[in-house]
Amino acid sequence: MPNIDTSAPDAGLAIPELDPLFDPRSVAVVGASPDSFYSGNLVANLLGYGFEGTLYPVNPGRDEVWGRECYDDIDDVPETVDVVVVSVPREYVVDVVAAAGDRGVPSALVLTAGFSEADEEGIELESQLAETAAETGIRVVGPNCIGVMAARGATLTSTCSREPAPGRIGLVSQSGALAFTTFFERAADRDLHFSHIVSTGNEADLTLTDYVAYLAVQETVDVICTYVEGIDDPERFMRVAEQATRIGTPVLTVKVGRSELAEEATLSHTGSLTGSDDAWEAAFDQTGVQRVPDIPDLLSRANAHTAYGAPDGDRVCIASTSGGLASLLADMAAERDLALPAIEGETEQKLLDVEELLTYGGFTNPADIRGYGAEALPAIADAVLSDDAFDAYVFAIGLPGTDERAETIADDLQSIVAAAADPVYVLWTGRKAPEDPTVTPPYARLRESVPVYEDPGRCLDAVASTTTYAADRDRVLGRPPRRERSASTDEPALDLPRGRVLTWEETAPLLDAYDVPVAETRLATDAEEAVAAAAAVGYPVVLKVDSPALPHRTDVGAVELGLESPAAVREAYRDVMDAALAHADESDVAGVLVQPMVGDGVEAILGVAPGDVFGSLVTVGPGGVLVEALDESTTLVPPFSRDDARRAVEQTALADLLTDRRGDEPLSVDAVVDVLVNLGELATSVETVAELDLNPVVVTEDGPVAVDALVRTRD
Repeated sequence: MPNIDTSAPDAGLAIPELDPLFDPRSVAVVGASPDSFYSGNLVANLLGYGFEGTLYPVNPGRDEVWGRECYDDIDDVPETVDVVVVSVPREYVVDVVAAAGDRGVPSALVLTAGFSEADEEGIELESQLAETAAETGIRVVGPNCIGVMAARGATLTSTCSREPAPGRIGLVSQSGALAFTTFFERAADRDLHFSHIVSTGNEADLTLTDYVAYLAVQETVDVICTYVEGIDDPERFMRVAEQATRIGTPVLTVKVGRSELAEEATLSHTGSLTGSDDAWEAAFDQTGVQRVPDIPDLLSRANAHTAYGAPDGDRVCIASTSGGLASLLADMAAERDLALPAIEGETEQKLLDVEELLTYGGFTNPADIRGYGAEALPAIADAVLSDDAFDAYVFAIGLPGTDERAETIADDLQSIVAAAADPVYVLWTGRKAPEDPTVTPPYARLRESVPVYEDPGRCLDAVASTTTYAADRDRVLGRPPRRERSASTDEPALDLPRGRVLTWEETAPLLDAYDVPVAETRLATDAEEAVAAAAAVGYPVVLKVDSPALPHRTDVGAVELGLESPAAVREAYRDVMDAALAHADESDVAGVLVQPMVGDGVEAILGVAPGDVFGSLVTVGPGGVLVEALDESTTLVPPFSRDDARRAVEQTALADLLTDRRGDEPLSVDAVVDVLVNLGELATSVETVAELDLNPVVVTEDGPVAVDALVRTRD
């Protein structure tokens, strides 16, 4: 088991005790009946797939079932079982679980449907079930759950068509049908097996996050796969997922709902850039969770994590029996940011000395070993596997996987993979269907011991998944845990008004408290004050109305730029005020702000936006007119590290705009990162702030400076 402090005071990292659920010594099935699809098939699977513990059927309508005495009530069972399976009408579920909890049963699996997914009565019953679990201490799976499975423990599900073989993938799915009819079946067809499968149901008590926390520290789990529809406590999920990454258990997820948009209305440009899926992307990236597009890709990547340890880097050597396949793999490797170092020196000479290759000249990477190379795989492996220039290898076989020649290829590849110190991936793209369907073809026998990929894209996705995890783990280990970053920020003594847009005089102390640089700004309440302010800050100047009722003052013509004289300032003051008063009451206008024109630079947008799932989000990207033109920004979930902030900047065009200045000196990316980190601390600490928009922040040779700020507070 990984070295983890399970007694940590952070409740988000608490690991539930689920051994009685997954490896019970005794099971009671309440509502047990061979005539019931759910309880009947569950018992059949439990007994048929090797359960060696004690089964207690509970059903007051029967005296005996499955050759066992049938008890009237859970209290009549002669021992306190490890898990009670509940398959009774919904109106009886709470009473059954309460009785089990009062007796000290540690876990309950509720198959019964008709709760929060059904109607108002079901919602109330589910609430009562959650209260019962909390009061009695029993851990509840479901309700509306299709079951759970531990390949080295018990199979407690009605939907499992074959006996599970012990694997090293933990699967947690918020879709029960997908868990056992899609994930399990597709994997088993490809000789890929799970250690645990969980259908979470409605999660009245135990949640997807609880199962991830548990599986991450199991010795039999190398990787965790999740199918996510929604998570009620995303902060806890982030802490648990980050911890899994830290201790060496990769978490892969299919998260549905990419098209969902944030439901909360926002005033700022920042808020309009951020949807809920952007937040989930950020949450996964910051914690090292890999998001994958579909189920087959999830399984192919998970297969790699069970077969190979994390590589030392992303340098890959590819040997292909097809030149066309080699070219395709080269492009695919580049798309996945995999490096293909040159094959040179002693390694190249060894390959040139292999007579079967019939090669003239030299080798590139990917190496085209042609079909002849399949006859010399051990010699090729001997040449490339000893080269420290590579961290992982791909042998791409574009030949049939079913004939006699394939027998030798499969044997050679099995020996090569077993002897290699680094990961060796097998891509086999040739014929798979044997002439005799009763015979297991060579490629399939090889697949029983090592992953065999049939699709080039999925193969390189798997390679990239392992190299990405290695980098993510190192990145996460290089910073304090998320819970420590949350605890390190204190809210300053600011008395911000609630439920409205702030004036400049209310906004300035907030920005100052978090070292957000702003252009020198003075408030004027008449034309002569504006002239004096302009003289103080220096011409040319900008005048803009200060009114919480007009958050987008440019839209109403309440901004004047490039003013170079007192006369221009006086006229602009009148124009700005007239424009403002045409759209707002005088009582809602604090005055006019006077600022110096900021010099040439690169415009950025930084801000805090409300989230529909996460409390606050921080966004960064190109600003000014480029917000709409490029439509490119990156979201962060606070609290985040400086490394997270830099990655966010570099994922947008902003980093290139700052560094590629077409002959001018590059501008500081680090200075922008500093401001972004400060905004993250603000978003974490100041609960009052609903959204904050700094657009634009002009990055000059002297550093970034915000020339406009919009702050809205929560009610």
